[in-house]
Amino acid sequence: MKTYISPDQRPDTDIVLAIGSFDGVHLGHQALLAQLKAKAREYRVPSVVYTFDPPTKVLMKGVEYLSTLPEKLELMALYGIDETVAVPFTREFAARDKAAFLDDLRQMRPRAIVVGEDFYFGKARAGGVDDLREVTRDVVVVPIHGVSGEDIKSTRVREYLREGDVAGAARLLGRLYSAQGVVVRGDQLGRTIGYPTANIQVPEGKALPQGVFAVRVLNDKSQPWDGMANIGFRPTVGGQERRFEVHLFDYAGELYGEELQIHFVRRLRGEQRFSGLEELKAQLGRDAQAARDALS
Repeated sequence: MKTYISPDQRPDTDIVLAIGSFDGVHLGHQALLAQLKAKAREYRVPSVVYTFDPPTKVLMKGVEYLSTLPEKLELMALYGIDETVAVPFTREFAARDKAAFLDDLRQMRPRAIVVGEDFYFGKARAGGVDDLREVTRDVVVVPIHGVSGEDIKSTRVREYLREGDVAGAARLLGRLYSAQGVVVRGDQLGRTIGYPTANIQVPEGKALPQGVFAVRVLNDKSQPWDGMANIGFRPTVGGQERRFEVHLFDYAGELYGEELQIHFVRRLRGEQRFSGLEELKAQLGRDAQAARDALS
């Protein structure tokens, strides 16, 4: 999939265009992408997603994001999108009037535009669906999708993650929630009690659930492991900052510097304070068995 950071970088060809933040690329986004691909086949032109980095609400409202740009681009490629224009979203960009945004769209020569029903653009969200028809007559408006009577929105996925409900998040995403990060050196306390962990450093602002989870882990060679993860402040040992630690079952090698992708399968429990390391070790044994059961 070809990726650009500005409309003027892409070739001067007709396209079909979808616009949005696509944070998390959840089931609602996937429905919109399906409409994009159908329109691209109809017109026999490339399918292009025009998106923002970071997502608009991350900059304007300070929320955590569900997908880093590399994660989002990887998902777009999996869903068969031909090109992505991922523009840097700054306060200066957000302050442009709707006419400037429409000029960007005209430059990309869209035969059709696909957006969600709640799409607005330009300073003070002054632009809407009707304005897009100044660029092309063929504007497809995709309604907000729902599952089990619940609207599928990135905001709701974040709420589930704050509650530690990774199953609820997965239901709206249509896949397990995941996080990618690099293994960095920790204090190696886990080794002393028989549960060595890989300490995962994720980009700042990435939404993470808190607690203990059964997880599936992939490295950059797509080698899979089962394991359990703890995300929290480690109150038993007086931790002062949030840590993301993963224990891989039946693995004894070194992973420092490797990038891992952690998929959250099930929450096992919340974070707890224990009387000491022996009580913590006993609980980790129970957690490991519960994780193996969940993953089997």
